Amino acid sequence: MNEPGRPPQGAQRFATFSEFYPYYLQQHENRTARRLHVVGTSLAIVLFFAALITRWWLLLPASLAAGYAFAWVGHFFFEHNSPATFRHPLYSLRGDFKLLRDVLSGRLRW
Repeated sequence: MNEPGRPPQGAQRFATFSEFYPYYLQQHENRTARRLHVVGTSLAIVLFFAALITRWWLLLPASLAAGYAFAWVGHFFFEHNSPATFRHPLYSLRGDFKLLRDVLSGRLRW
């Protein structure tokens, strides 16, 4: 049984993004899942800016759907874990962008 004021067993709390990112990387060890994240995040960025440029606002929800669809396929079919978005939505979104940057810069394997 959990003590009052403590998170449920298995739940993790992170005070900073720097604490969260190693956990995020651990949840994205599968190379195919990482590739799907990179493709989904890239497509989401392209669709987001296309919406701003063209003022075709239906591209905004499409950008969210594209980003999450690729990522969740990676989690459910390749990582076999639950997306961090469900427990840490803002840190997870930031992690997606950092993962993309780390892959594009060569810090992480594609």
